[in-house]
Amino acid sequence: MIDPDAELVRRTGVGDKAAAAQLVARHLPRVLTLARRMLGDTAEAEDVAQETFLKVWTHSRRWQPGAARFETWIYRITLNACYDRLRKRRPARLDDTIPIPDPSPSPERIAAANAAGLAIAAAVQALPERQRAAVLLCTVEGCGNIEAAEILGISVEALESLLTRGRRTLRERLKAYRD
Repeated sequence: MIDPDAELVRRTGVGDKAAAAQLVARHLPRVLTLARRMLGDTAEAEDVAQETFLKVWTHSRRWQPGAARFETWIYRITLNACYDRLRKRRPARLDDTIPIPDPSPSPERIAAANAAGLAIAAAVQALPERQRAAVLLCTVEGCGNIEAAEILGISVEALESLLTRGRRTLRERLKAYRD
């Protein structure tokens, strides 16, 4: 398995700040996207991204080339940080879920917001955390089942079960938006 990040991780492990900066530049957008979708909160996602890259900086010597791709390892760190934050939250009722706001404050954009998109985001956010992680990794992040199972630390069969249950729940909740 050839990992395009192996040399950067090795250099980061010996304190090379430029290599660490390259890893951040390369992986920050996807780490932020995953954390934001898992947590439903941009500020919290930014905190998770910062924690993730701090762990990469301090623990990069522990990463074993060939055991797992660096991208798999960094997703695992990100998901663990998200799970920690989700465990600390008080349980939210479904009617307490907040739709992800449109970053543009203009009335035209708000008026043109797609109701189906907001419903999908809310439905994904309402999934149990492991189902949400499985669906996001495979559907949004483009991971294959084997890679997603490795990231989640479960078997491929368990991942497929999570995907099936998550997709079934989403289909049921989004019946009104099928067309």
